[in-house]
Amino acid sequence: MNYLLIFLAGIFAGFVNVMAGGGSMITIPALTLLGMGIDVANGTNRIGILLQNIIATRNFRMGRVLDIRRAVFLTIPTTLGAVLGTTLVVQLNRSVLRSIVGIIFLVMSVFILWKPRIWLEEKERKASNFVSFGIFFLVGIYGGFIQAGVGFLLMLALVLVEGYDLVKTNAIKVFIVMCYTIVSLSIFAFNNKVDYVAGLVLALGTMSGAYVSSKLALKRGAKFVRYVLFTMVVTSAIRYLLIR
Repeated sequence: MNYLLIFLAGIFAGFVNVMAGGGSMITIPALTLLGMGIDVANGTNRIGILLQNIIATRNFRMGRVLDIRRAVFLTIPTTLGAVLGTTLVVQLNRSVLRSIVGIIFLVMSVFILWKPRIWLEEKERKASNFVSFGIFFLVGIYGGFIQAGVGFLLMLALVLVEGYDLVKTNAIKVFIVMCYTIVSLSIFAFNNKVDYVAGLVLALGTMSGAYVSSKLALKRGAKFVRYVLFTMVVTSAIRYLLIR
């Protein structure tokens, strides 16, 4: 029954991760039901994340919405940041960190409603490559260390800094996450922090959810993605702020 729960959680997580983000807030607690420590659950979760993004990247690539050259450039700083976030042993006050991230997500949810055109229309990129490199490096650190909610931060950066609409933002986001997850998963595996059986069961679910989600994003467009994004951002903010 626990493996069935993980599979079902994976389906939902794969769907929302590709469409918006926040799926790890579902899958990591589900993995801990098997008796895993949070460190092993965090590492095992990366298997599902990697495979779901392979499926989604393929669909976005076939739909001709993936700017592959820019995606490769942005993957470099994000991956470097993810390596740092995954490997550094840093004493952080998790309660303070969760509160800060929760507040950021609430502010982001207001901005999604207040400035809808920013999320729906492409615009000229104003930031320099140097600024983009620094921002995506910082996002990568967060993704490597925690993962949960990194999709929101990537989407925020891709829309406000890079100027993409939400559909193209999703395409680049899943490509970036796919690439840096290869590195972070390898680090977790090297340190024996991965349960491969549970990870593969989870991945079957996330791949199914990712396939449906990427197809739906291409079909319904940026406006639909914005509604899903708003819902998941608010839900995740509440979870970060109220659930300890």
